[in-house]
Parts: sequence; structure tokens; C-alpha cells
Amino acid sequence: MSTKDYLEKDYYKVLGVSKTASQDEIKKSYRKLARQYHPDANKGDREAEEKFKEVSEAYDVLSDEKRRKEYDAVRSMPGGFRGGQGGGFGFDLGDLFGQTGGTASGAGDRLGDLFGGLFGGRAGRTTTGTRRPRRGSDVETEVTLSFGRALSGVTVPIKLTSEAGCPTCHGTGAKAGTVPRVCPGCEGTGQETRNLGNFGFQEPCHICHGRGLVVDDPCPTCHGSGRATGTRTIQARIPAGVANGQKIRLRGKGAPGENGGPAGDLYVNIKVLPHRVFGRSGDNLTLTLPVTFAEAALGAEVKVPTFQGQPVTLRLPEGTPNGRTLRVKGRGATRRDGTKGDLLVTVDVQVPSKLDDTTRKALEALRKAEDGADLRADLLQQAREE
Repeated sequence: MSTKDYLEKDYYKVLGVSKTASQDEIKKSYRKLARQYHPDANKGDREAEEKFKEVSEAYDVLSDEKRRKEYDAVRSMPGGFRGGQGGGFGFDLGDLFGQTGGTASGAGDRLGDLFGGLFGGRAGRTTTGTRRPRRGSDVETEVTLSFGRALSGVTVPIKLTSEAGCPTCHGTGAKAGTVPRVCPGCEGTGQETRNLGNFGFQEPCHICHGRGLVVDDPCPTCHGSGRATGTRTIQARIPAGVANGQKIRLRGKGAPGENGGPAGDLYVNIKVLPHRVFGRSGDNLTLTLPVTFAEAALGAEVKVPTFQGQPVTLRLPEGTPNGRTLRVKGRGATRRDGTKGDLLVTVDVQVPSKLDDTTRKALEALRKAEDGADLRADLLQQAREE
């Protein structure tokens, strides 16, 4: 983004706050908008991504008392940011910036300091400085876990490929035995001034492309950029109870920063393979338990498996219907606070496909005992209603 764009933006409007808003109001509005437009919540939405950048840029200025004061002072100048003929100023901005050595040199120094504090250098002239630290980019990867490893937690090695300082030249961009020199165009600032009428706007130097350094004999690995793609392996701790589709954030494990800036974050998308017996519902495990008709009708005590534990005895009440779910406390997935969910057991009454003589006689006797009881009478009656 050019300095001209920076000047013309109304950061208060971007954050939706008044010019007299307190820091708490600014922070509250920023957090709300950042959550709304965050790239993670708007996959592939370029408009939301640009809005997120604008909100972050506005908060970066308005959350800093000194920069906010300087920003307000610039915007309160007569005629806003217009200059030259009919622009609202009764004088030449070139004189104010000290470009022509006019009679308003004192005002020029003050205004130059004001713009310098806001944009990192004296406006209208090039100064020597250093490049600002830059945070490394976030990295996203996927880890596939078995059902058991997801429940118990595990440390897994993750191989990452990201841009970092060139290992050959150690980030200088210069060939071994040589060193880069300070850019003669910007004198090491990485910025140059482009005059637009009575205004001078700073932008990346066309010679060094913002690095502040010029490499005469470039490194054969990175070709003078000082950056190279490298591979590294980190050990990532996956907490117990992680669920399929969950995303884990590992702070500072993303791409390395530049110029002493902090590393980005690593986002690990979790994929959990299904289990042949157990399922998952939130913090609870699920299990379908086959039982016989006699066990369901008469009641019984049956053995129920638990995940990676000893079976437990579950008592089926007399007259348990098919599909009823019973709960075994504390045999589910581990929660964040260390406690565990439950095991939910759903009864599946099995009907025999083949009957021996004894079973058939018993069922015939049951049918005779139930003779006269029509379970479908209400169903048929309700079906005839309009």
C-alpha cells in the first residue's frame, strides 16, 4: 500500500467508531470486526480478506496513542490533504517540508516531524533507517490420527516446508566472501520519495525493492533475495480428546519472521479415522449393543466393552425397548478440564432369522397370550383422519 492510500483512509470509519472513542471502544470494535472478517471464517473470500487487512491496519494506528495523535493532527489540517493551487492551503507544502527552503522552515520542520512519526521517516526527504520487523506467515497442515490416539493424546512429528532465511548466505543474499552494500538510491531505508505536485509520497525503492541493500554478487541458492524454501520437522503435542475436524493452533510454530519479527502460527487440522465399534458424539463415546428379545423383555445383566478399558456390567431393565440409550458414566472422551464424558449404549434388539422347535413353541405361546391386544388400532384410526 502506498503512502497516498495510507493518508486518504479514514480509520475511524473503518472501525466504525467516533473520533472521540476511547481505547476500550476501539479495541472492542476491532475484535468484533476481526472475528467477522478473519480469513479462517471466510475461506476463499477475497473481499473479507481485504476488509480484515483494513481493520488490522486501522487498529494498528488508532491503538497507539502517539500514532493516533499524529494521525488526528494531520487530518485536522486546513483543507485536509489537498495541496497546490486551490487546494485549501494558502502556502506551498513544498516549503513546509523543507524542499525549497522557504520562509516557513520552522513550520516545515514541525510538519515534517509529524509526518515522519506517522510514516516512519521525515516527509519529503530520504532518511537512513532500518527495515521494520515483519511477522512470519501462518502455516496450515493436516494430521491423521487413529481413533485411539485421538482420545489418549499424542506427540506427532510434523514436516513443514516454508520460506526462511537462506541457509547458504544466512539471509544476506550475497555470495560467500562478499557482503551487500547500502542501496545508493534510498541510503538503506528501503523507501524513496515520489513527488506529486506539492506532495512527496514514500514507496519501496525501485533499486533495492525495499530491502535497503544492494547485492552485487548474489548467492547462488537464493539469487540475492536472502530467503529460501526450507524443510523442518517439529514435534506437535495433540491433546487428549481431540475430535475429527478440530483445528489446533500452535503459537510461534509457523514461518519464521523477517528482520527479527516473530514467527507465525501453525494451524493443525485434525482428521480422526473411524473405529469399528465405538463412535463419538461430542465428549461422549457411543456404542450399539445387540441384545436378544428375551433379554430386552425380561431384563438382564450384560457385559459392555469400554474403550481401552475393562468391560463393565450393564443392567437392562425389564421391558427395554429397541433403540433405548443407556449411559455409562465417565467412560467417554477426555474434556479440556481433564474430566471425561460418558459412554452412550444404544440397545439393538435382535430378531432371530431361524427358529428351532423350542423357540417357535415359546413364541406361539406368547402370541396366544397377547391375543386380543391390537397395538395398531390407534395407528389405523389416526390414518383415516383428514
